[in-house]
Amino acid sequence: MDTFSAFDRQSPYQVWKGVVARAIQGDRITLALVDLEPGAVVSEHQHENEQLGFVVLGEMRMTIGGTPRDLNPGDTYVIPGNVPHIAVAGPQGCTVVDVFSPPRADWEKLDRLEPTPGRWPRGS
Repeated sequence: MDTFSAFDRQSPYQVWKGVVARAIQGDRITLALVDLEPGAVVSEHQHENEQLGFVVLGEMRMTIGGTPRDLNPGDTYVIPGNVPHIAVAGPQGCTVVDVFSPPRADWEKLDRLEPTPGRWPRGS
């Protein structure tokens, strides 16, 4: 674990089709900057990790425990562990920041992409 880094130097995880996450892992949490391509769908799933997040760019429709919401920049969400949820990116795509506890150890099994700048921060 590096003490200092930059998201554009991270090798993104290919989490879903059209969804990549640049993540840093601590001992007890994961912080991820997640880019969703326009119209990308994160199918219904659940995990033991509690998840907190907010929209940075774009928009998405998120359904948590059967309750849908349209989210825009600055909107937040809380997903308790083991609660089913779905996300669908808007027509311009979406970038979110997610925090998971415990860390997303399961992501270590995912394909990694070459480091590239993401959608945010712009101009970095």
